[in-house]
Amino acid sequence: QVQLVESGGGLVQAGGSLRLSCVASGRSFNSDTMGWFRQAPGKEREFVAAIRWNGIPNYADSVKGRFTISRDSAKNTVYLQMNSLKPEDTAVYYCAADQASLISKNYKDYDYWGQGTQVTASS
Repeated sequence: QVQLVESGGGLVQAGGSLRLSCVASGRSFNSDTMGWFRQAPGKEREFVAAIRWNGIPNYADSVKGRFTISRDSAKNTVYLQMNSLKPEDTAVYYCAADQASLISKNYKDYDYWGQGTQVTASS
């Protein structure tokens, strides 16, 4: 059974940091593109960052320079380091896996999803 399980969300003050983790199980995800998306109340799910099997990342403009995505293939885990958090970063953050090798920013292209973890940055 394929599973993606996120952890690391929480409540921080604006300017603070959080590190999200996503552990994948059920099969190897080493050749997949792994992504992070977020969804705020009343808004559509939006792309945050993704990383290809070879470690090449891609970021949404809104998080460039503040967020860093990485992966540990030996642990089947992907991370999202979030620094300088802003109130507008508040959302449920989802981990996702796409069997395609190229990065897509469209959430509909991703095949597997985690349950989400809440991130709240207070002003």
